[in-house]
Amino acid sequence: MLSRVEKFEAALAQTDCDAVLVTNLKNIYYLTGFSGTEATVFISKTRRIFLTDARYTLIAKGVVQGFDIVETRDAIGEIVKIIADDKLQKIGFDDEISYAYFKMLESVFSAYELVPMTGFIENLRMIKDAQEIATIRKACQISDQAFLDVLDFIKPGETTELAVMNFLDARMRQLGASGASFDFIIASGYRSAMPHGVASDKVIQKGETLTMDFGCYYNHYVSDMTRTVHVGQVTDEEQEIYDIVLRSNQALIEAAKAGLSRIDFDRIPRQIINDAGYGPYFSHGIGHGIGLDIHEIPYFGKSEEPIEAGMVLTDEPGIYLDGKYGVRIEDDLLITETGCEVLTLAPKELIVIWELSGFMIE
Repeated sequence: MLSRVEKFEAALAQTDCDAVLVTNLKNIYYLTGFSGTEATVFISKTRRIFLTDARYTLIAKGVVQGFDIVETRDAIGEIVKIIADDKLQKIGFDDEISYAYFKMLESVFSAYELVPMTGFIENLRMIKDAQEIATIRKACQISDQAFLDVLDFIKPGETTELAVMNFLDARMRQLGASGASFDFIIASGYRSAMPHGVASDKVIQKGETLTMDFGCYYNHYVSDMTRTVHVGQVTDEEQEIYDIVLRSNQALIEAAKAGLSRIDFDRIPRQIINDAGYGPYFSHGIGHGIGLDIHEIPYFGKSEEPIEAGMVLTDEPGIYLDGKYGVRIEDDLLITETGCEVLTLAPKELIVIWELSGFMIE
């Protein structure tokens, strides 16, 4: 974990701040390995302080290395006492805090200039280290297996979207996940045209498209994948739409590598859908970063900034025909210097679920 702190300190040296106050619990986990509901970190050029209360002191001593561990119920007040003689002027802080908390910081740190550090640690988190990549890869393996298992569970005319959601959640926990990484999108038939159609009590019927967007937490890191399957006979239009989305997904996999601009990361797969005449029906961004959070930077719009090796990004094109159905396919991609590694390996060829004989891959 010290290498992450060293990256932090190197980045801090490039700013005007003398120190940074870290209160976001996921940022604290990233820097220290500590997971709990009460923790504060303060890092300056001469100090690394980890503060928590009596509930977590023993846990912190077991996992936090390279920090002075302070037990207190008033972390901010304790920091002010410790740094009184350090001659600090500017103190940065995690800026995703409540207004009330900010006013408290202003009061307690009245002798210092407070500087909001927008995205400071989140920018460090964009590039995953080997341990993070291994953990995300395992989370994706859990999701892959749960997807294969749910195919046998779905019974047309009987199974509800909620039942599919609960099966996926329970199966991933059985496989080692600690929980769901977000509210699953399980949408069938006309509801699959809703890009964020969360699971309902609708029964999945023969002749419908079923979109499943789901993922898990494994050792604090997430997976995020989408697969669209068909229940019963597939029409020519449904097959065409599926093939377009799959080609779009695959085009990005073939193009993604360190140095590709963020605008091209979105443009390349979107162009496939535009050229097929369905551009207006692809209504969201191509993807986002994942890691400790399900949605992390970078996002993709008109930025010419390049993607970098070590980023883990989603690739999730879709086409949504209102009142009819929708198709989305999503993979998690590890960006490398020469290309990308697809971490979500569940099959993407169109899978058809039949009423009696299980499923087949077309």
